[in-house]
Amino acid sequence: MNNLLFVAALGAALWVLLRWAFRHLPGEEWQFLAAVPTARREAGIWEGMNLTCYGALSASAYTVGVALMLALMSSIAVPRLASGGIILVLLGLCVPASRWVARIVEKKQHTFTVGGASFVGMILAPWTIALFNVFLGLFGSASAPVLPTLAAISIAYAFGEGIGRLACISFGCCYGQSLNEAHPLWGRLFSHFHFIFTGPTKKIAYASGLDGQPVIPIQGLTAVCYVATGLVSMALFLGSFYGAAFLLSVGITQAWRAFSEFLRADYRGDQLISAYQIMAALAIVYSLLVFHALPPSTTIDPDIALGLKALWDPAMLLLLQALWVGTFLYTGRSSVTASTLTFHVVKDRI
Repeated sequence: MNNLLFVAALGAALWVLLRWAFRHLPGEEWQFLAAVPTARREAGIWEGMNLTCYGALSASAYTVGVALMLALMSSIAVPRLASGGIILVLLGLCVPASRWVARIVEKKQHTFTVGGASFVGMILAPWTIALFNVFLGLFGSASAPVLPTLAAISIAYAFGEGIGRLACISFGCCYGQSLNEAHPLWGRLFSHFHFIFTGPTKKIAYASGLDGQPVIPIQGLTAVCYVATGLVSMALFLGSFYGAAFLLSVGITQAWRAFSEFLRADYRGDQLISAYQIMAALAIVYSLLVFHALPPSTTIDPDIALGLKALWDPAMLLLLQALWVGTFLYTGRSSVTASTLTFHVVKDRI
C-alpha cells in the first residue's frame, strides 16, 4: 500500500508542476534567473553573465532523477556505496556527453543534447554495473542486482528527462513545428493545446523566427509521455516486475523520441532521419539484447519506505545538493546570450 501511495502522490505533485510549467514557461520572463556582472565597460556599465532557468530546471531534473534512483535501489536493499558509486560514474560520463554528442552531430559548440547523453548512458550502464560489482566483490561488499538496477536507471531517466523538458520550454529549444505550416491534422489536433513563445532571446526566435506563433507543444507532450511512463514503470518496479519496468521505460521513451522528432522544427541534421532517431532505435534493440542476455533476477520485494529513509541521510542530502549546484553551474551559465548592467544610487533613499 505504501508503494502505491507513493506513486500516486508523486504523480499528483508532478501533474501540478507540469500544469504550471505549460502555462508560464513559454513567456519571456521565465528565461533568466539572474545576471552577474563580470567585466566593467565604462562608468556605471558592466557586462553580465546570464544565469538561466534552463540551468535551474535541468539541475532539478537531474537531482530528482538521481533521488528517485537512489530511493528505488534502497527499496530493494542495495547498499548506498553501490548505488551512489554507479550513479557518480554514469553522471560523470553522461553530463559531459550531452555537449560532446551535440558537437559531433549538430556541429555546435554551445549546446546540449539530452538524447545523446541518454544514449551514451544506456550503452554504458550494464557494463558500469558489472564492473562496479567486480570492484565491490574485491572488498567483500554486496553487489547491485543488474536487472533491477537497470530498471531503476531507466525509470530515473524517464522522470529526469520528463522534468528536464521544462528547461527546453523555458529556453525555447527543441520546439515543434508552426501550426500554420504543419500538416492540417496536427493543426486541428493542437488548435487548443499549443505553445506560444515570447522573447527575442529564446532559441525559437533567433533560430527560426517562430516567437509569437502557435507551435506544436512537443516539449509538453514529451514531458507528459515520459512522466507517465516513469510512473507506470515505477509501479511495476515496486511490484517486483523489474524486466517489465526496464523494457517499458526504455521502449516507450525511445520510441517517442524517434517519432516526436518528425514534429519538431529545430535543426536536427540535414537528413530525413536524424542521428538522434537512429540512436533511439538502437537503444531499444540494445536494451532487448541486454535483457535477454541477463540471467533471471532474484525476487526482491521492494519497500519504498526504506528508500525514502535512505534519502533522509546527511551524506545523501549533501550529494544531491552538490549534484544540483554542479549541474546548474555547468548548464545554467548562458554562452549564447549576454547582458548589460547598470547601477545607480536611489537618491531619495539616502
